[in-house]
Amino acid sequence: MRAVVQRVHSAECVVDGKVVSKIGKGLVAYIGVFDDDTEEDLLKMANKISGLRVFIDEQGKLSQNAQAVGGEVMLISNFVLAGRVNRGFRPDCTHAAKYEQGKEFFDSLAKEIGKVLPTVTGVFGAHMDISVHNDGPINVIIDTRELRK
Repeated sequence: MRAVVQRVHSAECVVDGKVVSKIGKGLVAYIGVFDDDTEEDLLKMANKISGLRVFIDEQGKLSQNAQAVGGEVMLISNFVLAGRVNRGFRPDCTHAAKYEQGKEFFDSLAKEIGKVLPTVTGVFGAHMDISVHNDGPINVIIDTRELRK
């Protein structure tokens, strides 16, 4: 799995003109699922997102996670994150999980993170309009393939 995680003041997801989810202070995580991801990848990703220390403490250091600051999480499916642009300019998404596997992993990830933090999602596979009020900006890339080493 691969994620791009942003620290935000707030975020909102709109599908077909309707707000389907929104959060205040917290994290927005765009999630890409690969066709060879495992349960271990899913659990590692949930742990990394839940524990990500990107919030500032009293000394001005990035040492607090979303739970410590009363934050929330918004997960947005983004299959193109499993793509590559090694050749040409169009992302090659042949290694992205197929719809059913991707949705299963995405939903399971939301449940795992939801055990620790208030978690909302966009609509898997839908065209979404995401409004994000970035805080920082602070963006972190998490790739469970790198964590396998």
